[in-house]
Amino acid sequence: MTSATETKSRIKMEMVGQTFGPFERDYNFKDLILFALGCGAGIDGKTDLEYVYEKDLKILPMFAAMPIVDSEVTKTIDYGYNYAGSLHWGFDLKFHKPLTKLSGKLSTHVLLKGLYDRGPDKGLLAQHVGDTYDENGELLFTNESWDCLIYDGGFGGPKPPKDIVEMPDREPDFEVEERIPENQALIYRLSGDFHPQHIDWEYAKANGQMKPILHAVSFAGVACRHFIKTFIPGEPERLTRFKTRITASLLPGATIKTQMWKMGENKIHFRVIDAYTQAKPYLNFGIIEWK
Repeated sequence: MTSATETKSRIKMEMVGQTFGPFERDYNFKDLILFALGCGAGIDGKTDLEYVYEKDLKILPMFAAMPIVDSEVTKTIDYGYNYAGSLHWGFDLKFHKPLTKLSGKLSTHVLLKGLYDRGPDKGLLAQHVGDTYDENGELLFTNESWDCLIYDGGFGGPKPPKDIVEMPDREPDFEVEERIPENQALIYRLSGDFHPQHIDWEYAKANGQMKPILHAVSFAGVACRHFIKTFIPGEPERLTRFKTRITASLLPGATIKTQMWKMGENKIHFRVIDAYTQAKPYLNFGIIEWK
């Protein structure tokens, strides 16, 4: 086990405040379809085909979360962390323009905004803020993304800021249930997140998992589909914010339930739980807004 002294000497606090990039990505309709397939769209051959059929294709907005969690980005911004213990902790995705272009080039600049110490037993929290522009220089979306590095706590850094989202103390207004296919992580990873914890069984078991886990953005994409179908069917471009915390690892094959509470005219709170065990939520403290 790594000592606190070793961790402290490895973590590069001097990188905080630096901006990296641009990280550039060309995309076309095939990339949009592949991403949506990796978020469970069209799994039964008929559900949510608007995200996977090029005729009248719609963009699943969760595609905007991908540029900042791409493997190139996570490996480039290397502040001395242990890659094996890297888990997605949460994100707050804000859309400045509707996502409607079916091809183009995305350019993302990523600020390493903070490295926070949760203690030797809970790990390090890394805060990244990515601004993504189109080929004309227009700002499309901003993603404040957090990673938890479970092997890197106790380095002596500042404590993380508090971020409290009060969940309603009542039954959900809407619920949508869906089974996650066993191969969903294998599809999703082709969009650019190649961490071995999502495919390598030996690697996953060595790091405390029963089997490879699903990418958080993938099952957040499932929840995003559930929201759109419930509140703004056929109009995903109306989404303006998607915020959530990842509070448990999800194993492919699970059946999940997205629970949604109306909080105003164009706002909900949500969480994602196991439909059968209803144990600790996979996603929690979620906020979605739209116009």
